[in-house]
Amino acid sequence: MSTAAQVLAVVIAVMLAGVWVMESFLYRQPRLYSMFLTKPRDFDAVRLWTVNMGFYNLTTAIALVAGVVLARSGQVPAGEALVTFTAAQHTFMAMVLVVSERKLWLNALLEGIPALGLLILMLG
Repeated sequence: MSTAAQVLAVVIAVMLAGVWVMESFLYRQPRLYSMFLTKPRDFDAVRLWTVNMGFYNLTTAIALVAGVVLARSGQVPAGEALVTFTAAQHTFMAMVLVVSERKLWLNALLEGIPALGLLILMLG
């Protein structure tokens, strides 16, 4: 795995950890309403969704870091497989996001472009 791929994987992991905090703990903050397309009256209804997605993003961040650690510790095929799968998964999920809700195009770009870049690095 190239150094560029390792660095990008860790950067994406840090971004996903930030999203985890926003989705799982800060989703009631007014400045995040537009990011999640929520309103205060929706909080109880979307709590399960936001917390679940937040922890999904946390586990994805952990998978990316684990893949880099595996690759750096000599388990290159396992590390590359984990990072490649995770990059492909987030590239796909960004496409699903923009297709399912066009208003979230910026969120989809922020998720998809780094993941696609990582996928290209991993498959290139």
